[in-house]
Amino acid sequence: MGTSRFAILSVFSALVLHFSLTMSDPVHDSFLQCLSHLSAPSPPISGVFYTPTNSSYTYVLQSYIQNLRFMSPTTPKPLFIVAPSHVSHVQATIICCKIHGLQLRIRSGGHDYDGLSYVSDVPFVILDMFNLRAVSVDVENEWAWVQSGATMGELYYGIAEKSNKYGFPAGVCPTVGVGGHFSGGGYGNMMRKYGLSVDHVLDAQIVDANGRILDRESMGEDLFWAIRGGGGASFGVIVAWKIRLVPVPETVTVFRVERTLEQGALDLLQRWQYVADKIHEDLFIRVVILPVNRKDHKTIKAKFVSLFLGNSERLLALMNESFPELGINKNNCIGMSWVESIVYWSNYVKGTPISVLLDRTPQSRKYLKKKSDYVLVPLSKTDLEGILNTMMELQKPALTFNPYGGRMSEISESETPFPHRAGNIYKIQYSVTWKEESMEAADHYLNMIRRIYDYMTPYVSKSPRCSYLNYRDVDLGVNQNGNVSYEEASIWGTKYFKNNFDRLVQVKSRVDPDNFFRYEQSIPSVANRNYVMAE
Repeated sequence: MGTSRFAILSVFSALVLHFSLTMSDPVHDSFLQCLSHLSAPSPPISGVFYTPTNSSYTYVLQSYIQNLRFMSPTTPKPLFIVAPSHVSHVQATIICCKIHGLQLRIRSGGHDYDGLSYVSDVPFVILDMFNLRAVSVDVENEWAWVQSGATMGELYYGIAEKSNKYGFPAGVCPTVGVGGHFSGGGYGNMMRKYGLSVDHVLDAQIVDANGRILDRESMGEDLFWAIRGGGGASFGVIVAWKIRLVPVPETVTVFRVERTLEQGALDLLQRWQYVADKIHEDLFIRVVILPVNRKDHKTIKAKFVSLFLGNSERLLALMNESFPELGINKNNCIGMSWVESIVYWSNYVKGTPISVLLDRTPQSRKYLKKKSDYVLVPLSKTDLEGILNTMMELQKPALTFNPYGGRMSEISESETPFPHRAGNIYKIQYSVTWKEESMEAADHYLNMIRRIYDYMTPYVSKSPRCSYLNYRDVDLGVNQNGNVSYEEASIWGTKYFKNNFDRLVQVKSRVDPDNFFRYEQSIPSVANRNYVMAE
């Protein structure tokens, strides 16, 4: 994707423009005039500018709020929404927010679990990327350009349109936006074979705090490193990504089997811990653990979901050798194309066409809270039993175990900001969802997930207790209005990034010294401050 030829006015010129505007103009008129002066005349930015008085404002705002906790009447709303259809709209929005002293929130798909891409406690503008969602696939050269407003489903569909021999290692939720997913690392069910999404990013187009359009060469390797797993919204607005496609077989195999406690789920979970990260890298077996209420008792259901990059015969041979206890047979195995496996993993009914991947709206939206952990040592059967008993007592939270190993163990912790590589057996996602609207209900369910998270403390990583950036969790700590010291930010920053946090702070301090791009868990700038980072 080529760089825009539109030359944006300098910040100095923009300031002159600002003071020339009639001071009696309403804020929204002043802001729109600023946008119009600083963006390309065609397409006009006025057509993608929404204020609370605009009839489309509520629809645009709510279309990509994926967590109903942040759709209440009391949730802070943006002064304006800009949905850029041209890169100059991105440039203008950045400069005009700086002029008007407004905070900028950047939203690609709205799947930030704690709503940080579209909620702020200070006056703010949402830059909503949904109009910038082009996907351009070059099969011959095995790469693609994808804009940040595209969903993962749109990317997968675009690849499948060109070839059934290529795929891309990323998440299995098709409505997740590319921008947030890639910039936080991007994991999926091919990570044991190919690593993360960011391990296959070749180039990117970013607009920085000065409104400059930069590619990999002009941004430099430090910034290019930082945006591949360090959270792009701390450094600029990433407009597009160039990615390397990966080969996939024409037929992959999936299975989904469920076992309750009465069917040996406890022993299977114990065994899974010793198998899932060491089995052949072509095989990924996720386990979703759910408390279930039967008529006369409570139990646990463990759902084993798999993707195998090969045919069923090879899969069965591997399972019989390494994990015969699960009892997988030919009747459990379903062959399909790789892109069809995305539909399968997204829990659509059998026979759903792959065109469903173009649907940008999730199948359902709920109130939710998520948290994460990493496990480095297998849990004993007694410890697992205690966890399952606690889940049955709480009744609601679910746990998902995602295996590591394979390619993930071969990549250095410092290769990208995402540090959770060798030594991790599996990652845990904690999840609680509910339908009740009241604050009392929210407090009840939030307490549930925090209780199971606290219970897990002895069994997970320590010093720091690590978390995955894309499973956003403000319980770990926040920056007040985006302004925070290095010491305060390192409390949550080292949990996401471990030793990579210091390098992220160094990059941030160089490329955005005034901390324009800030939010509750943004990387802090320590430029012109007397903070000393750890050696």
